Amino acid sequence: MLLKRSLPRVRWKYWVKPWQQVDWLLFCLPIALTIFGGIMIRSTELNQGLTDWWWHWLMGGIGLTIALFIARSRYEHLVQWHWVTYAITNISLIAVMVAGQSAKGAQRWINIAGIAVQPSEFAKIGLIITLAVLLHKRTASSLDNIFRALAITAVPWGLVFLQPDLATSLVFGAIVLGMLYWANANPGWLILLVSPAIAAILFSIPWPLSEEPIVVFNQISLTALGLIWSATMGLLGFLTLPGKQNVIGGISALSLNLLGGELGVFAWNHVLKDYQKLRLTSFVDPDQDPLGSGYHLIQSRIAIGAGEWWGWGLFRGPMTQLNFVPEQHTDFIFSAVGEEFGFIGCLVVLFVFCLICHRLLHIAQTAKDNFGSLLAVGVLSMIVFQMIVNIGMTVGLAPVAGIPLPWVSYGRSAMLTNFIALGLVESVANFRQRQKY
Repeated sequence: MLLKRSLPRVRWKYWVKPWQQVDWLLFCLPIALTIFGGIMIRSTELNQGLTDWWWHWLMGGIGLTIALFIARSRYEHLVQWHWVTYAITNISLIAVMVAGQSAKGAQRWINIAGIAVQPSEFAKIGLIITLAVLLHKRTASSLDNIFRALAITAVPWGLVFLQPDLATSLVFGAIVLGMLYWANANPGWLILLVSPAIAAILFSIPWPLSEEPIVVFNQISLTALGLIWSATMGLLGFLTLPGKQNVIGGISALSLNLLGGELGVFAWNHVLKDYQKLRLTSFVDPDQDPLGSGYHLIQSRIAIGAGEWWGWGLFRGPMTQLNFVPEQHTDFIFSAVGEEFGFIGCLVVLFVFCLICHRLLHIAQTAKDNFGSLLAVGVLSMIVFQMIVNIGMTVGLAPVAGIPLPWVSYGRSAMLTNFIALGLVESVANFRQRQKY
């Protein structure tokens, strides 16, 4: 009898042991979001006869299987293969430019066995692994190491930008900044890195954008705002750069911001088309082009507002069921959540994402080495940025960009990418040293 009773325990330990230290809550939360996302996709396509919800769950199941396999594999082995990973990442992005499929003005997909695959999604993982190895060996506490990391990033970033895929290139930027910060980069240096882009916005975009402008923009001219920002960045460069380089750094920061402003003005007046300008500014005043660039945002905000506190109920949202919101099953899936589950439903989804981010941060803090910690932070940066931008654009707080909501929006390549990233972090958790409490 004793032998018979012990057998199930032995078998259970045999199957569970490879994943004994994984963070099961971190596994369960994305699974719940994937199931919920399939239901919401089904709701958005209920009257269209489409089956994207089925594909969503299928790719989620495949992604979960891959994540479980990665979680039981030692993540340290990636260190010796990081240049191979980096090469495969760039080769796949070049292959898209050579033999990719075009859709909606961009060449981002490549056909593999009849399935459209988006390599730029998987390139996020390749970038995270490569940067984690580089910053693990040499931290970002020196400018040389920061420029080295930026140079490595520039190649896949440039290939993605040329597709063109501005949204994914912004995700690359968020990943790099998050990982550099975690690798002990001076926060002032990171601000200086993004400052020319902010200067370009301040100098070029004609504030105010709406018919009811904020008073401060009437009192301070556009040029004055840009000059104040550039001077502030020059001072920041002077204060943060080390040793004798501070004077040169301050002048360089000032010059780069002024140059960024000039390039921004040139791009706004001579490069960008009118519809591109409207897409960048319509989130402030979508009514300036209600049937064009502002249409998505107007319909999304109406849908979310119609949900009020508790929503209309599943499959009962009028804006969702009558297909008023374009691309609702992908980029604007959060508007369906707001309409059918209301403000409370939106809060629940946000709470789940906050829990996921909390677990990712906990794993980053308790990893046994810097490489594992950087992997977790890279994934955290990717998830946080995509979540903020996607939800922000559906409620009018960010420009409309083609960034899906992780595990909820429909997107086969994005789904696999998110689960692969999850598997990497779970591997870090699974093979960390046993915690003592």
